[in-house]
Amino acid sequence: MSEIGAGEGAAIPPPSLSLELIPDSAFKQGARALLRDRMAILGLLTLLLAIFAAIAAPFLAPYDPDAGDGASILAPPFTANHWLGADEQGRDILSRILFGARLAFPEAVIPVLCAAIVGTFLGLIGGYFKGLTGELVMRSLDVVFAIPMVLLAVAIATTLGSGLPTVILSMAVVITPYIARVVATTTAQLRSAPFIDAARCAGLSERRILAQEVIPHVVPAVIVYGATNMGAMVVFAAGFGFLGLGAPPPTADWGAMISGGMKSLASAPWVSTVPGIAIVVVSLAFNYLGDGLRVALDPRLRSRH
Repeated sequence: MSEIGAGEGAAIPPPSLSLELIPDSAFKQGARALLRDRMAILGLLTLLLAIFAAIAAPFLAPYDPDAGDGASILAPPFTANHWLGADEQGRDILSRILFGARLAFPEAVIPVLCAAIVGTFLGLIGGYFKGLTGELVMRSLDVVFAIPMVLLAVAIATTLGSGLPTVILSMAVVITPYIARVVATTTAQLRSAPFIDAARCAGLSERRILAQEVIPHVVPAVIVYGATNMGAMVVFAAGFGFLGLGAPPPTADWGAMISGGMKSLASAPWVSTVPGIAIVVVSLAFNYLGDGLRVALDPRLRSRH
């Protein structure tokens, strides 16, 4: 990943100039670039709407998501008061979609946040220190890279058992090396930068150089990579639910809903299709937002838009 840093500082204008001529801060420029990106704004609004629906699920859901109705088994959408239909047990799909979002967002956000903290720490060590410590960290990450992500996650989940904590831990473990590699690459590029040499000449310790000079340049890369991977985590978590490794039944889980509807896919495709659409929409929203943040936080990309 290319180096992401702050833009060039602008000279202070003479007192006679109007304040309106003072160049905007990097934050304002980034915010304006993000607001100009229609797809990023669409993704952000979609996520905000989905988060609101998840929080307000107890008030918005027309039925108990776990309560079945024998008279409504496989009811098609817009019939029998089921706007999105009912599943093989007569449970309202809309209600289960809303409550499933309460699982989908923690499963997408928490693993990435945990991986960002650990991965940033490991990446800073591996990218900045070139001795035994840095090499040990990078070679350890290479060992994890050698194992396919999906197989490693499934192995962890199978060992620890199904459930939300297991899903979060498994995804955090498998994504940590990737974030660490992004941070290590960016840090290695910054290590020989002129401003780092200037900081050393000024007598700053390595710890202060990392905290004051390196981390501010690394954080934007982590934010962009993390936001984009939250979309992948939504799909990943749905895969756990599909395999029966997610939240135990009858908890509403989008992946488990797809799995439960596979038996009636020919006669009642909406049972699997509706949660599948929810997964795609939320995943794409994270991706669009991540792409917008990538442009907004990179001055070089921002200048081209």
